[in-house]
Amino acid sequence: MSHTTDPAFGADGSEDQETRGRRRRAKGAEHSKTEHAKAERVTDAEHTKEATAKRGKGVHRRKFLGGMAGVGLGAVAAGGASFALLTDANGNKAGAATNTATLSIPDLLEGTTSDSTTTFTLEAQTGTTEILSGVSSTTAGYNQSFLGPTMKWTKGNTNVLNITNSLGEDTTVHFHGAHVPAKMDGGPQVAFSDGDTWSPTFTVKDEPMTLWYHPHALGTTAKQAVHGLAGMIIVDDSDNTTSADLPTTYGTDDIPLIFQCLAMDSSGDIKYDLSGYLTNGLSFPLLVNGTNVDDTTLTFTATKTRTRFRLLNASPSDIITIQRSDGGTMTQIATDQGYLASSADVTEIRLVAGARAEMVMDLSADVTLQAVVTTGWVRGGSGTYDFLAVTASGSDTPSDLPSSLRTIDRYDTSDFTARTITLGQSGAKMLINGSAGTSMSSMAMISTTVGSKEIWTIKNSTQLEHSFHLHDVPYQLISINGEDPTGVELGWYDTYEVVGGGSIEIAMEFTDFSDDTYMYMLHCHLLQHEDEGMMASLMVTDS
Repeated sequence: MSHTTDPAFGADGSEDQETRGRRRRAKGAEHSKTEHAKAERVTDAEHTKEATAKRGKGVHRRKFLGGMAGVGLGAVAAGGASFALLTDANGNKAGAATNTATLSIPDLLEGTTSDSTTTFTLEAQTGTTEILSGVSSTTAGYNQSFLGPTMKWTKGNTNVLNITNSLGEDTTVHFHGAHVPAKMDGGPQVAFSDGDTWSPTFTVKDEPMTLWYHPHALGTTAKQAVHGLAGMIIVDDSDNTTSADLPTTYGTDDIPLIFQCLAMDSSGDIKYDLSGYLTNGLSFPLLVNGTNVDDTTLTFTATKTRTRFRLLNASPSDIITIQRSDGGTMTQIATDQGYLASSADVTEIRLVAGARAEMVMDLSADVTLQAVVTTGWVRGGSGTYDFLAVTASGSDTPSDLPSSLRTIDRYDTSDFTARTITLGQSGAKMLINGSAGTSMSSMAMISTTVGSKEIWTIKNSTQLEHSFHLHDVPYQLISINGEDPTGVELGWYDTYEVVGGGSIEIAMEFTDFSDDTYMYMLHCHLLQHEDEGMMASLMVTDS
């Protein structure tokens, strides 16, 4: 399999949107690059060999140190790691996939519906899974040993979720991206013990979109999530005319793709914290729907000409970019928080940890999808994977996509309340507005009221990669490292990248759900950063 570099220019020679995005990220992180270069300090011979591999055959299916994009020297020192570990590009080998396997589709959990109330039953449980070939790993999942079923929610229905904890330790279940009351959001305040059942109940208010669920207890989120506690949520609305014109048959032409880049030792032990990530001899397998694609290309036969793919980056820290091996376009139809105003032809879809997107392809010929993994933390995956070979076998002729998917009214922020949220670092501790949120009492707290319209500047004062996630309400991007958003960046988000030394401006409106006891969260979705304190609370009260 040959490596394909990212297309940089359109057919007319003009710079495309993805290239503008890369240039903007680079601009926002110029100082970050300098600091990362200091941290890497590979020998001249190692650096030359690595650069040659990247320019030539690419970096396929290899154990790799990564780009050191996620840590400063202070954090490494605080973690007690020897510097040699950070310069050991152990197992730096290129190689093609040797196996194929059919894409596994997570089971669909539609629940039991009666009088517009749908009841879902989940159990967080432990198990074992073979992630590395021939090696058994201790894992966890919902209703199974690894990952969880896809839940389908219906807008307007009341959901009752009976979730039993069989993990042997406290947990929560957060409905990432959902607009629900704070008490039902699954934040750390509602952690429940082993043997207990938590039963949140709420009305689904979300538009059609792709959400996901995962743990959110203090200090254990990374540990529990990397061991497999994650699953996708599809929000459906039978009255939505755009949805009626798009593929919606789950597992046939509506396909979930859950990406996880994990850190493991040769015995199969999954790492989740700084000391674990700095262990010698790690590999960083990429999983798609729970299958390791390091040396396996998954296969899928598209029986319909138009196929929809829902993309979720459930990695603890790494960045996943989706592209076609032939450099062709994909039609993106949605960001984190649902449909774009209109579909957009793109050559790549970049997802930071926790982010989602949806795209469709009209398949007149076979296509191979690639995942490009970029290290987001101290160490991680790196390389290009031909992860899914799609065989085009549909004979139908789909109708034209709607010219408009959704109306998105852009905010006029001239009278919005302004705040600055600063992402910081003190040694190994991660901070928001100067506080390490490792307990509810130690977190910085943002207080607002129902009806408030706000514009936040998220300032990254570190030289580390961060993925900013806001609970409760969606936000619009107003600026990215000082530049206006364009294209798909004009959609709705709940999770977005903040590069080292960079900043984003976001705007949101707190429409409902007040509470003077239970709080939402705002935090970095690099799960290790979250556990190390980069989390603050958000209290929304009546005006």
